[in-house]
Amino acid sequence: MNRNLMKQARQMQARLASVQQELAEARTEANAGGGVVKAVVVGGSRVESIEISPEVVDPEDVEILEDLVKAAVNEALESAQANAASKMGAITGGLNIPGLF
Repeated sequence: MNRNLMKQARQMQARLASVQQELAEARTEANAGGGVVKAVVVGGSRVESIEISPEVVDPEDVEILEDLVKAAVNEALESAQANAASKMGAITGGLNIPGLF
């Protein structure tokens, strides 16, 4: 390989490491039910917090609350994954490199 290509590879590797660190620390927030349930995900894979408005808590209908929590968490995870794919794609030029994300 020529030196210029090696230099470009090292620069891409450094940018990838930087974006991976940024994504590992990124907080993604989503809500469901018009904001009565809010979920925050860190790093695209760990739930940091869930907030539930008291008015949505009905002991007679727990299923609605369960559905709202699930919807908020899933939306936060999907949003985090889309963000990761977008940032990594910007660096790799859209190439799907196994093991990166």
